[in-house]
Amino acid sequence: MQQHDDTFVYDVAIVGAGPAGMSAAVACARHGLSVTVFDDQEAPGGQIYRGLGRSDSARRDILGADYAEGLALLRAFESCDAEYRPRSEVWDITPALRVRFRHGGRAGGIQARQVVLATGAMERPFPIPGWTLPGVMGAGAGQILLKEAGALPDVPFVLAGCGPLLYLLAWQYLRAGAAPAAIVDTSSTRNLIGSWRTLPGAIANWPMLRKGLTMLRAIRQAGIPFYRGASALAAHGAERLEAASFTCGRKTFRLPARLLLLHQGVVPNTQFSWAMRARHDWSQGQLCWLPRRSASGELEGVPGVFVAGDGAAIVGARAAALQGERLGLTLAVRAGRLAEQAAGQASRSIDRSLGRLLRLRPFLESLYRPSDEHRIPADDVIVCRCEEIRAGTLRQYVALGCLGPASSRVSAAVAWALARAGNAG
Repeated sequence: MQQHDDTFVYDVAIVGAGPAGMSAAVACARHGLSVTVFDDQEAPGGQIYRGLGRSDSARRDILGADYAEGLALLRAFESCDAEYRPRSEVWDITPALRVRFRHGGRAGGIQARQVVLATGAMERPFPIPGWTLPGVMGAGAGQILLKEAGALPDVPFVLAGCGPLLYLLAWQYLRAGAAPAAIVDTSSTRNLIGSWRTLPGAIANWPMLRKGLTMLRAIRQAGIPFYRGASALAAHGAERLEAASFTCGRKTFRLPARLLLLHQGVVPNTQFSWAMRARHDWSQGQLCWLPRRSASGELEGVPGVFVAGDGAAIVGARAAALQGERLGLTLAVRAGRLAEQAAGQASRSIDRSLGRLLRLRPFLESLYRPSDEHRIPADDVIVCRCEEIRAGTLRQYVALGCLGPASSRVSAAVAWALARAGNAG
């Protein structure tokens, strides 16, 4: 790194130390670029490899081979020359690529020549009637507790929603000795029928498809009650969760539960790209906004800022790591540390591997496509639990012409709720 105007100037600043961020850092450092990596967690790995560096073989066995295989990338990141800044929260990136952050209660800033956003994914918001009750939480939070501390539910619990993570978590809980009381699958029959046209691409990635089928078979063999095509999901209780209800077929069910884990897939964490006023496009496949990028991964309209991994579009951990590696080659070429011909040869090999992995995505997006009912809450459902704002209230203000939190026609409480909704993508 060089010192300029009393400020260190880094070749590359990376936000996020998940698969994409770690891989990009390793590739950049390998070619002699000065790299600093900001991460709001205590240790690298992101959500997918959370707690991996501190896990023992027993926990890695419970969480599965896909979790354990991240250890090689984690070790490569820890041993490379990139500077790692854990527990650092980046709150601003200026057009001049000045990165402002907070660490240890103090504000700081560094200057970068290029910036990589590797912010990963977040769970899709899934508000339902009663979701603000104690005892209702996201499936992702349940998995974080399992990865970080080996914590398991010690009360009757239900998994509800759809998406690969829901079934992965059920499988992991089973391996740890904690069986769900039930799995309530909100996927519709139309999803299953519609996914057949994308099946050839999924079969091309047969090893990953086989892993999913193996998990589902283990769940069924465990005899866990499984309800498919559920709708009208709701949580019930006086002071805390007591039961979950839903409709399946023409019958309504009410299951006793003290813990309800909800999941409707994940979406890119685009808070930074929105804050930087980058252009975004609506993805009809992933049902979320995606930052618009060039072929190299650079944000359109924001020179010098690149996005890789699930923060650009949901691709999964392996593909995210490959995208980070490929972006590292691009940045090395831009910095004059790598010849374009050498980068091109390495990139073509990465692209072939990426192509195979990404052929599975249309199948997963079709099979686990959330319905409008589970994406768009009814008017009486609370969408901001802090301010207790209901969906219908937001719609009333939108009808009056309020299209964002800065509108003069909206109260402070509703403004806060709108801001949270916008950050959720």
